[in-house]
Amino acid sequence: MSSTNNAQVIASRAANSKPLELLARGGFIAYGVIHLLFAWLALQVAFGESSGETDQSGALNTLAQQPAGEFLVICIIVGMVAMAVWQAFEAAIGESGPQDRAAMAERVISGCRTVLYLYFAYLGYKVVSGANASQSQSQQSTASSMMDSGGGRFLVGLAGAVVLGVGVGLAVYGLKKKFEKHLNTGRMRPKVRRTVQRLGTAGYTSKGVAYALAGALIVAAAVTYDPEKAGGLDAALKTLAGTDWGPWLLGLIALGIACFGVYCFFQTKYRKV
Repeated sequence: MSSTNNAQVIASRAANSKPLELLARGGFIAYGVIHLLFAWLALQVAFGESSGETDQSGALNTLAQQPAGEFLVICIIVGMVAMAVWQAFEAAIGESGPQDRAAMAERVISGCRTVLYLYFAYLGYKVVSGANASQSQSQQSTASSMMDSGGGRFLVGLAGAVVLGVGVGLAVYGLKKKFEKHLNTGRMRPKVRRTVQRLGTAGYTSKGVAYALAGALIVAAAVTYDPEKAGGLDAALKTLAGTDWGPWLLGLIALGIACFGVYCFFQTKYRKV
């Protein structure tokens, strides 16, 4: 057996370990909690009851301020790291089945998820360590620095276009119910499957709209040379709340994100890991 094949066998055994599976499934609970808190913050902003950050860092900061909050944030960090490890294995060796073009694309997506989960773990670490975990301020500062350099505005605009594309992709992913291929639907009762379908569709579509708005604002920041618009989800949702119909639209987005949070709880049981 070649060293490459030997490494793949070792990686497959590690990826199929029961402890990693249990930690990854627990990570979906943590991921769901983050989105439920995110949705709650968005609802507060929609109706003018909060000036805090409306994004994942705001959700983690809110949780940390509750009784036993820091312990819960640490649990979320562990869950996010476990999910990152799981997705890293998926990216390295792929899922079972034919390794065609679609399978390779899925491995790339798994690699992106790995980075995302590690980023959430990093945000949680910054919260419990007392450091500034503000996503919005960090994104604005980065955008401002990039715009002051040669070609920086183009790079900021390109980043915004990527985020916009991710948002559109998430919405399409939800509307076409592509998330079902990752679920053990055969283990679901018909009523449970319909519920999961609705939650997943509403959740992915709402997240897609939120990210598309954030991406559009980042592009606008590059075009108008205004770094304050490059505040990510926080800036996008607060900008939406400031329009005539914005509070109601933001309220619908918040409810959709809450649906995604509940959908994550179902993934704990039915996700193929």
